Amino acid sequence: MKKKLLSVLLCAAMAVSMTACGLKAPDTEGSANSASKGETEASGGAAAEPAGPAVTLVYAEVNPIEGTIVGEVATAFKEKVEELSGGSITIDIQANGVLGAEADVLDTMLGGGGTIDMARISAFALTSYGGEKSKLLSLPFTFESREHFWNFADSDLAQEFLLEPHENGNGVRGLFYGEEGFRHFFTSKPIQGMEDLSGMKIRVSNDPVMNGLVEGLGGNPTVVSMGELYSALQTGVVDAAEQPIANYEANAFNEVANTIILDGHTLGAIQVIITDEAWDSLTEEQQKCMMEAGEYAANYNREISQEKEDEILESLKADGCNVIEVDDLTPWKDACKKVIEENTAGNEELYQQIIDMK
Repeated sequence: MKKKLLSVLLCAAMAVSMTACGLKAPDTEGSANSASKGETEASGGAAAEPAGPAVTLVYAEVNPIEGTIVGEVATAFKEKVEELSGGSITIDIQANGVLGAEADVLDTMLGGGGTIDMARISAFALTSYGGEKSKLLSLPFTFESREHFWNFADSDLAQEFLLEPHENGNGVRGLFYGEEGFRHFFTSKPIQGMEDLSGMKIRVSNDPVMNGLVEGLGGNPTVVSMGELYSALQTGVVDAAEQPIANYEANAFNEVANTIILDGHTLGAIQVIITDEAWDSLTEEQQKCMMEAGEYAANYNREISQEKEDEILESLKADGCNVIEVDDLTPWKDACKKVIEENTAGNEELYQQIIDMK
């Protein structure tokens, strides 16, 4: 996959002219299948001129870079920004949660100080920081499919959501949307269906939506940071958790919780955000490069997600992971009605707009 990523980035970079910020993001058919064409068109191209003074932006990611959708998207974004800006912007990706869990990262970014400039966060991470619009994206069974999500991500409504924290005075703004796949529950104890989650201690990140979801399923919400989740599953502090398939495998959770039930309760909508302080430090040309690289990374995300997820799932099955299919989601959706009603109160019309984008 790493080799595939490098090929994608190389052909996308070479298939267009090399003036600063003059590149176009790839279409959803992708550059992965057009390497030879890109190589032919790009011969003799010149490097982009610097789009402004040299600046390094620290980018926080809680998951590993290797083997995760969010990691590959971060790399695609980094390389495209650095290319478009003529090397004037360097993205320093700090992965594996070395800068803390998402809540810690947000606390640092919203608190100022400039130690973290950018981050990839889950949409629901903003719910504890007044992100009323973003909260709607994390409600269970909002998106029926990836296509449904990308219909939203391409809409004008999505841009309103991205700018919500900035407009609320929180000091950060969203650059682009992506997704890391549907999220599923996994357990250290054998289960056969939804009813077996009742009474289990299920890891949450302490946001109202996740707490309500777990309670609706009869589980006991238990706050554990991402960095401590492996040991918590191993020692029985929690019995279960939920993550997208790629993150489940990349963090080796299958070693301590070898059963995963494919309920797909939430699509893992993600945002890449930047502090207003870091954004305002960039020249107008550099800002354009950031936005164009974000569009490129989002399109790249759209291209790789399903294929990568399918590959990982087959690998998990081959390694003996107990993968449980869900034939009927009706009981799951019924169990989530309360948390959906509680968290759409006052925003019913806005939520319906998202639902209608399917």
